[in-house]
Amino acid sequence: MDIRNDTRTIDEAFKTLIKSKILSMKQSLEITDVEALIYEESKEYLIGIEACKLLAREIFDEMYRLGIIQKYLDDDTINEIMINGLDNIIIEKQGVMIRTDETFDNLENLNNIIQRMVSAVNRRVNASSPIVDCKLSDGSRINIVLPPIAVNGPVVTIRKFQEKAFTLDRYEKEGILTADSNQLIQKLIRCKYNIFVSGGTSSGKTTFLNALSDHIPAIERIITIEDSAELKLSNIINLVSLETRHSNLEGSLEISMAHLIRCALRMRPDRIIIGEIRGEEALDMIHAMNTGHDGSLSTGHANSSKDMLSRIELMVLSNMELPIDVVRKLIGSSIDILIHLERNLNGKRYIKEIYELLDYDESYKLNCLYQLDKHKLLKQNELINKKKMRLYG
Repeated sequence: MDIRNDTRTIDEAFKTLIKSKILSMKQSLEITDVEALIYEESKEYLIGIEACKLLAREIFDEMYRLGIIQKYLDDDTINEIMINGLDNIIIEKQGVMIRTDETFDNLENLNNIIQRMVSAVNRRVNASSPIVDCKLSDGSRINIVLPPIAVNGPVVTIRKFQEKAFTLDRYEKEGILTADSNQLIQKLIRCKYNIFVSGGTSSGKTTFLNALSDHIPAIERIITIEDSAELKLSNIINLVSLETRHSNLEGSLEISMAHLIRCALRMRPDRIIIGEIRGEEALDMIHAMNTGHDGSLSTGHANSSKDMLSRIELMVLSNMELPIDVVRKLIGSSIDILIHLERNLNGKRYIKEIYELLDYDESYKLNCLYQLDKHKLLKQNELINKKKMRLYG
């Protein structure tokens, strides 16, 4: 068999030799240094130049980066990487789930990669603390679950950071927004309407929130609050980004999102942007929107705009005993616009509906502005509450 351009047939002893020589140098090498070392040591092997380069990349990734998943991290067409144990690596590429033929050699190899991820951001994950959320240096978000919680072996989910940011104009270009809905949303942002974005998992809520933030006036003081900082507000001069802190191994020193929202109110914000509400912080968000912080933005998990209102109610009531009508009146007077996103079975993301929330009086008064109809967002009604348009327009 000709082995000159097939790294699979290269003697494992040769790989071990190269790794040991790299370790003996006691210094980090660049990929070009590894290539040079392989060229020098491979004179007695029938290894082609391209095979040497592939082998150098394989060894370099294994020793200095994230091993067999590194190539997926480097591929801009891949949105998500899911590791379900040793021999089940799935990627989402352009909206489609694909099972790869890659496998980890052993549990030690996978665990080494996991520890490399978490140690880079000073986090720990082990049998006594088997769940962790963190992010890579490029902003990609990671969730890790270890045995005994994960029955079939370590589970790693990586939501990749997209370098190429979406804009509202790009949403229009791709047919997700129409020209008139794009113009309306931009005006709603500039005129400080409180906007809540809902959707299911991987429906693009954070990406859409980033696109909305592009239209916030650069002179405003903006405070962002997130579990894991993902928002990129490059146009804001006076920007403060806050990130929650999970409890340590002793179960203390946690700083919650609710705590950060209360802290943000004392920092003279013009607007507060909350990455995603999940619990007790819902009431603090509503208070923020009701206390002069017009133009605030947030997201949450739900199946529709109406379902999102019910979920916010539940979040508030689960953490504080208040009459349900009081909670609903607070919600009705705080959120101005509801935008719901969805993702279909083919991975395509779209906007399903845009509602105006007018008030609450025995029931929520909702005005449907846009609704998806046969893959196009169609206008249903005009905006009714134009008070902020007149005030800030």
